[in-house]
Amino acid sequence: MKYRRFGKTNLDLSVFSLGTMRPLRSEEGFGQVVLQALSRGINHIETAKGYGKSEVYLGRFLSQIDRESVYLTTKLPPTPDPKRMAGWIDESLSRLRVKRIDCLALHGINTGEHLEWVQGEQGCMQAVQEAIAEGKLDHVGFSTHGSLELIQATLETGLFEFVNLHYYWSFQRHAPLLAIAHQLDMGVFIISPADKGGRLYTPPTQLQDLCQPFSPLELTYRFLLSDPRITTLSIGPATVDELGPYLEMGDRPLTETEQQVLSRLEQHMSDTLGRTQCHQCDRCLPCPEDINIPEVLRLRNLALAYNMVDYGQYRYGMFENAGHWFPGNKASRCTECGDCLPRCPTQLNIPQLLDETHSLLKGKQGRRLWED
Repeated sequence: MKYRRFGKTNLDLSVFSLGTMRPLRSEEGFGQVVLQALSRGINHIETAKGYGKSEVYLGRFLSQIDRESVYLTTKLPPTPDPKRMAGWIDESLSRLRVKRIDCLALHGINTGEHLEWVQGEQGCMQAVQEAIAEGKLDHVGFSTHGSLELIQATLETGLFEFVNLHYYWSFQRHAPLLAIAHQLDMGVFIISPADKGGRLYTPPTQLQDLCQPFSPLELTYRFLLSDPRITTLSIGPATVDELGPYLEMGDRPLTETEQQVLSRLEQHMSDTLGRTQCHQCDRCLPCPEDINIPEVLRLRNLALAYNMVDYGQYRYGMFENAGHWFPGNKASRCTECGDCLPRCPTQLNIPQLLDETHSLLKGKQGRRLWED
């Protein structure tokens, strides 16, 4: 296992962190996954108030091991009420059976209102800072599913030491934020590269073939770990087997073969989609019907180029069902008003592509695994 400095926290975290969002069948199964992860060198576990019984299970387990050998992060949602935040912190300490939490992440600064709740004179950061002064917490960061502009504004408040960020080879819209976080000496924790990055525990055959001689999951991990600005990657195994064979992989720069495979993926998408490929410039926004056009068309890109239809249906089904965690309406809301057309630099027929994507991905409605 490799370890990296987590920005200005100065904690040395394993490059893989154990996330506990995915539901586990039992407390015994939870303990088996944690024990195996620790035995393979993982020294950072992330949980959250909203992750079912995760904090309770973890608290029972932590009481049986050397607490100083494990760094612990939990997450609490932003709130305009500092007293509520103070109570939540104490409740997490009680569930986790610890006197101190290494890292607290404000869970889901997803809207401008959330950021106002944090940084106002009477905002919840007041309670967080008091908890740090009292020795209940050591470091504070945030997780986010917000827009690039909102995340940048949150980074630049100077209130946080680390950020939990979505960023994968299949989703590079947040690349500018890595540079900002690095400049501010913030730790970068990549959220769920296996699941949110493409459901890569069970990739489609076409994607597997295109990634040879690597697996899609291995290539994703290597793409991320080759970037020294990234500290750690979240993995969320539901079973011991899902910990996989990759935890000891190196964090060296990409090899020539790895670069060639990534280039092959890009070229295959370009060849497959031709002039209908969305290049994710975001200039089509805002949409009068609040359709997240770039994300809808990103899912189309992946579904058509790599047969990632299952992943596309999983993510597309969250529109209109996951609130601020996955904002935007489904493509069926398009009225063909044409506002987006003159803004697209590649002159895509966006209404037509939205209609095609909805037909391809409408599937089942989705939601977050745990509701806060």
